[in-house]
Amino acid sequence: MKNYLRAAFLTCTLLMTGFSSCNIKPPVDSDKVIIFGKSKDAITLDPGDTTDGESSAVVVNIFEPLLRFQQEKTLVEPGLAESWEISKDKLTWTFKLRKGVKFHDGTLLDAEAVKFNYDRQKDDDNPWRFKGKFEYWHLFFASVDRIEAPAPDTVVFHLNRADATFATNLALFNMGISSPTAIKKYGEDYFKNPVGTGPYKLRRWVRNEKIVLDRFPDYWGEQPAIDMLIYKPVPDNAVRLLELESHSIDVLDGINPDDVPRIRKNEELSLLTQPGLNVGYLAMNSLKPPFDKLEVRQAINHAVNKKALVKAFFAEGDLGEPAVNPMPSTIWGYNDEIQDYDYNPEKAKQLLAKAGFPNGFKTKLWTMPIARPYMPQPLRIAEAIQADLKKVGIESEIVSFEWGTYLDKLSNGEHDMALAGWIGDNGDPDNFLYTLLDKNNTKKGSAANYAFYRDEQVHQLLLEAQQVYGQDERSDLYKRAQELIHEDAPWVPLFHSTQMMATNARVKGFYLHPVGEKRFGSIYWTTKGNE
Repeated sequence: MKNYLRAAFLTCTLLMTGFSSCNIKPPVDSDKVIIFGKSKDAITLDPGDTTDGESSAVVVNIFEPLLRFQQEKTLVEPGLAESWEISKDKLTWTFKLRKGVKFHDGTLLDAEAVKFNYDRQKDDDNPWRFKGKFEYWHLFFASVDRIEAPAPDTVVFHLNRADATFATNLALFNMGISSPTAIKKYGEDYFKNPVGTGPYKLRRWVRNEKIVLDRFPDYWGEQPAIDMLIYKPVPDNAVRLLELESHSIDVLDGINPDDVPRIRKNEELSLLTQPGLNVGYLAMNSLKPPFDKLEVRQAINHAVNKKALVKAFFAEGDLGEPAVNPMPSTIWGYNDEIQDYDYNPEKAKQLLAKAGFPNGFKTKLWTMPIARPYMPQPLRIAEAIQADLKKVGIESEIVSFEWGTYLDKLSNGEHDMALAGWIGDNGDPDNFLYTLLDKNNTKKGSAANYAFYRDEQVHQLLLEAQQVYGQDERSDLYKRAQELIHEDAPWVPLFHSTQMMATNARVKGFYLHPVGEKRFGSIYWTTKGNE
C-alpha cells in the first residue's frame, strides 16, 4: 500500500454532495491505517445516547459492554464481565468484572463505574444525562429495577420481572462503558470527547470530514494490527465506490445493488455478503387521519408493488426479498403461514372508498436523506412508491430532512407516512416486534414505534414472551403477535436486504456481523503474495 499516493496524503473531494473538500494525512506506514468510507458522519459518540448505525459504527470500536456478541453470531460471550450468575427466580444477575481494565484516560474500570453508566441511562433525573435521550435503555431495559456495586469487581442487576432478552441486550452497543471521570470532565461536550475501554481511542473528530481513532496501547485484550482508523463520510454511494477503486478509502459501507457486478469483476476489490437481520418498511402514523382507519392502511399495503421494488433496487432480487412480516425469516419465531397483501390496485381503491376516500387523498411521504443497508436508494424508492400510490388516487409529496433531524422528527410523530428501517440488535424477535411495534415505545420524543401502533392484545403477547425462557413457547407468542400486526397493517413491510460491504482485496480479517456491528479489532493488511 506504500505505493499508493495516499501514503503521502489523501485529498477527498466529495463530488456532487454539497460537502467541502478535506485532506486526510495518514502516517507514512499506511499499512497500519484503515480508512472506512461511510454514508454519513456520526451524530454522537456517547454510547448510551447512540441509536443510529452511523454513530454505532464508531462507538463499538471505542467502547465495550459487559457482554459482547461472538464473531459472526448473536450468541453472547464475556466482555468486560468475565463471568456471571443468574438466580433461580431469574430476577438477580451477578457479574464479575475483569481486573486491571483501563479506560483511555488511564482510570480503572470498576463496579462503581459500571453502575454510574447504567444509572445515568436509567434515571431520567440523573445529573449526568445532560441533554441526552438515552432511548435504548427505555426500549430494552424496562425490567431493571436497580443496580448495585457491592464490591469493586461485582455488579448486581435486580430485575422487577424475568426477562429472557436481558443477556443479549447487555451486548448492545449502547451498553458500552464510559469513563465516569471523562463524563464529569467534559459535561455536555462528552458526546464529542468519548473515553472508553475499547481497542481504539479518539484522536480527532472534524465534523462531516473525518473521525480519527488511534490504537489504545493499554488495551486489556489482543492488540489490533491497525494503528489508526479513519472514518470518512461520503454521502453518495457511487462516489464512495469510486474512492474505493482509487484507493482513497479501504472499506466501504452502502453499495448500490447495480454496482455489485462491477465490484465482483474487479480483482482489486472484495465483496462481503451475508443474509441481513433487517427490514425496510413504510410506517403509517396511526395518530394522524386518515391512517387511523384500518381500511386505509390495508389499502396502501395493496397499493405498493413490493416485487417491483425488489426487482428494481435489489439486483433483480439477488440482494433482497419482499418482506411479509416485520422481521426477517432468518430469525426464530417467524410466522411463515402469513400470506402477504397482494399487489392489487383495484382492491386498494375499494378499501379507500369503504374508508370514505373514493377519490383518494393528499399526504406527505417522508424519506431518509442517506442510503442505509435496508434502503439503498431511498429517494428513488420513495418516488416508486409515490407512483404506486398515485395509481389508487393518493397524491403524496416527498419530503426529507438531515439524518439526525429526520430521526428526531419521526420519534416525535411529526410524519404522515415515512420510510424507515431496522437492523436487528441481537437476533431476538423481541428486538423487532416489541421495539418497533409495542405501545410502550410510542412516547413522543423517544418513540421507536414510528407507526404509533398501540394494540393492547399485541402488547400483552409481547410482554408475556419476554418473561418466559422456553424458545418454543416464546415462538408461539411471537407468531400470534405477527398475525395481529399483519391484520392491523400499521406498516407496509417492504423488503429484507442482503448485508454487504466492500474492501480493498488486500484487507483481511474484517467480518460482517448479523447485527451490523463494524468492529475493526481483527482487521489487517496483507502484502501481495501473502494473501
